[in-house]
Amino acid sequence: MSEKDLFKELSALVTESRNPDSYDVDIMETEDAVRLFNREDKKVALAVEKEIQYIAQAVELVTTAFRQGGRLIYVGAGTSGRLGVLDAAECPPTFGVDKNMVIGRIAGGLSALWEAVEGAEDYPENGMKDIRELNVGEKDVVCGIAASRRTPYVVGALQEAKKRGAKTITVVCNPREHLQYDVDVAICPVPGPEVIMGSTRLKAATAQKMVLNMITSISMIKLGKVYENMMIDLQQNNKKLVERSKKIIMMAADVDYDRAAECLKNSGGHVKTAIFMAITNEPAAVAKQYIDKNDGFLKKALISWRQDKNT
Repeated sequence: MSEKDLFKELSALVTESRNPDSYDVDIMETEDAVRLFNREDKKVALAVEKEIQYIAQAVELVTTAFRQGGRLIYVGAGTSGRLGVLDAAECPPTFGVDKNMVIGRIAGGLSALWEAVEGAEDYPENGMKDIRELNVGEKDVVCGIAASRRTPYVVGALQEAKKRGAKTITVVCNPREHLQYDVDVAICPVPGPEVIMGSTRLKAATAQKMVLNMITSISMIKLGKVYENMMIDLQQNNKKLVERSKKIIMMAADVDYDRAAECLKNSGGHVKTAIFMAITNEPAAVAKQYIDKNDGFLKKALISWRQDKNT
């Protein structure tokens, strides 16, 4: 693509447009500028709302992949890539899953997380290479994150993933009808031009983060990682999380602090098991038996236990 063709393509993107409401941001009083940013940010949730049906489709793809032993792999460049790496990094401590279940890849490698790697996103073969190195297969889902929808690194990764039989998702902030490549699910929230023209670390990134939050969080809920609305497979990596675990047990089982602490200790630090123990007064071995028999769903495990007790 020539420089003029690239310029023409970029000029047509919503994410590269000027926002008519922020022409004077450079001379605004501080509070007025803050109010402007806040007004623009309010548009993000509404843009995401319009994509609910597609986000739900993505959740179903990812949940199916997880149940089959597959992975969710994020690919992106710049801010989009960082968001994917961040979401992947937060899944193990939040939901107690293996670090290779959700993976983030950013154009230019890990050093691109804190400094720009010149030209890393400009070559589709870089994305293809990352997909090959991860040995992506039919059980996996690859999610390309690109505010502009045309990032070559992301497009290359998605094409290679599709070639290998993986399911593909894209999260972009330009209209769906302008998408120029084939994916299984396209999620396209369009919150409009940025306050600072082309700075997609603003509204576009907020929209993308909201979407990624929903994809992984709801997928984990559908795997039994949540009881009611509480995390029950979280890892106790620090003192705060140990105390949060005790609070969850207290609330879920309606027990006091000491009983929650006792059950957490006897469960080997597994909140889900500890809740079952606190509710039923059963030992850890019985709790794990019922939880495993019910595919990790605590509510189902408790129903099964009660049914057995009543027969």
